[in-house]
Amino acid sequence: MQPLKIAVIGGGSTYTPELIEGFIRYYDELPIERITLMDISEDRLQIVGDLVKRMLGDLPVALIRTTNRIEAITNADFVITQMRIGGLGARAQDEQIPLKHGILGQETTGPGGFAKALRTVPVMLDIARDIALYAPNAWLINFTNPAGLVVEAIVRHTQTKVIGLCNVPINMQIKAANILKVDPKQVELKYFGLNHLSWARVFVDGQDVTRDVLQMEWGGRSGQMDADFLNALGMLPNYYIRYFAHPDRVLREQLEKEETRAEYLQGVEAELLKLYADPNLAEKPKLLETRGGAYYSTVAVQLIRAVAQDRREVHIVNTRNGSSIPDLPEDAVIEVPAVIGSSGAHPIVLGKLPTAIRGLTATIKAYEELTIEAAVTGDENTAKMALLTHPLVPSWDVAVALWDDIKAANREYLPQFA
Repeated sequence: MQPLKIAVIGGGSTYTPELIEGFIRYYDELPIERITLMDISEDRLQIVGDLVKRMLGDLPVALIRTTNRIEAITNADFVITQMRIGGLGARAQDEQIPLKHGILGQETTGPGGFAKALRTVPVMLDIARDIALYAPNAWLINFTNPAGLVVEAIVRHTQTKVIGLCNVPINMQIKAANILKVDPKQVELKYFGLNHLSWARVFVDGQDVTRDVLQMEWGGRSGQMDADFLNALGMLPNYYIRYFAHPDRVLREQLEKEETRAEYLQGVEAELLKLYADPNLAEKPKLLETRGGAYYSTVAVQLIRAVAQDRREVHIVNTRNGSSIPDLPEDAVIEVPAVIGSSGAHPIVLGKLPTAIRGLTATIKAYEELTIEAAVTGDENTAKMALLTHPLVPSWDVAVALWDDIKAANREYLPQFA
């Protein structure tokens, strides 16, 4: 195969060295001709780009840095998006505003995720349309949160080829393997749901060992989710399910903390950028692990390899439902195992969702559809209905009050509502 041209939108992110580490690790299997880092921050491009250059070393990979999105996209084979519109400052607001209204604050779940989606969807649609014009054969690989909702907006409103990725599935697989003390390659997840709203059954060597994992330490021992809840559920929930199973507990935890997660990460980001600026550093620093995103590079590079080489491997991705889960609309984007090849992602048919999770999944999907419509049209009534539809928002009055605060705090990022 011909060496690939990769564009990274949000290339100044502190996550970028994690991604580059994956490309270096798999270079013999997936040769790359060019990596273009695009970012709106020249300072970050300089610091992160210099570290990337040192990491690449003698590999024959051209590194380009630019603040021009069209330059980055033109003739790319794959465009990776990893952006945060408004930066960590906007994330801090997403976490703080819901707390004022007695609702937990989280960057992708609840009102915080709603605000992030409104800022992000219009920008992602612009990027998708640029890809259609300047790299029509390219695949868009999206990591930008809320990842599933973003991919659904692109599927509904553009013709761009897109697959969404999240590191939650691989983290669940590795965690289950560690609990069972087996090689992660022996662990198969029957995985179903939406991005950040997913469940799995665990198989090892063809045997269903879900109950074994639940009884050992999936969530009860760590205190994230009660053991009796996990026993009643009978499936492995991902971490984000705790926001729906124990919202009052999470709210208390957040109110008791002196800083939000975003405020903590602002300190981590500053420290990471200091480390990246060290001319003697030529590898991903260990501190990056505290930033999140573990195994990000693994899932990204393996997915790109599967598409570029038509491997027809099974990967868990965010893609159009089709007939995979009949409880959800065909054009809904879901997070499920799919066969990946040069023609894209083809989700495995999973059948109806278990009754215990069907209602929550359908409700969150309706919330996502309304949020996409609000982000695209700028209709305030749709925005308020999206908030009301979310299970964490208890009433119309709270939805209206949330909307007023979200709109005021994000005015510069929401021109569609002007």
